Amino acid sequence: MNTEPNNTPPSGGGGSRLEVCLTPALIPLYNVEEYIVVVIDVFRASTSICYGIENGAEAIIPVSQVEECSAYLEKGFDYLLAAERNGEVVTGFDFGNSPFSYTREKVAGKTIVLTTTNGTHALHLSRRAKKIVLGAFINLTAICNWLKQQDENILLVCSGWKNNFNLEDTLFAGAVVEQLQGHGFRVDDPAIAANDLYRLAKDDLDTYLKKTSHSERLKKLGIEADIAFCLKVDLTTAIPVLEGDRLVKLQ
Repeated sequence: MNTEPNNTPPSGGGGSRLEVCLTPALIPLYNVEEYIVVVIDVFRASTSICYGIENGAEAIIPVSQVEECSAYLEKGFDYLLAAERNGEVVTGFDFGNSPFSYTREKVAGKTIVLTTTNGTHALHLSRRAKKIVLGAFINLTAICNWLKQQDENILLVCSGWKNNFNLEDTLFAGAVVEQLQGHGFRVDDPAIAANDLYRLAKDDLDTYLKKTSHSERLKKLGIEADIAFCLKVDLTTAIPVLEGDRLVKLQ
């Protein structure tokens, strides 16, 4: 029996593949070295990172643990540290994970070390990709326009929640599929499903996503304003790209 994963998308169309990985747990099923990977973590890491890069941050270094953040400080680096636990900024750190922390006044010209569990996990598992960029609703059109110009297979990786499927990242993937349709891509079933969900929700994303589990978690922390910000479309044109261990502005 052939146990190799079958990544052949449905027939139809000609050129490159446009596929959606619904959770990081499924990344091993893909030959990521064949793709440009778009990592999606709408609530809130990819949104905050896009906003920070737009506002002039020199680089953002995503790490999984608070201790990894602290290690940069102990090594004497003049970096800003961003981490929160249970909705509160970690003691001794500069700010938390809210996109509102990434204003030009705070981050311009700075390097930031950010703890982000789900997004970092997806980034790590996608390391062998041809290129890794980050997407969020706030840079939706910019990243779609850039993707249209790439003659490459594209894999939209939803960071999910602790390796589980989530709605917000899948809806964003569906929004990307919506814009890229008609540009010669061949899509797979998860991309079709993500796009169907997006079409169901696109007229009122905020109301639709109020039912998500992550939205409920954030509301309990009293940060509804962050949720509303993360659902704003096209606030930025910056596209973060991974170079080494740093996310910088795609040139």
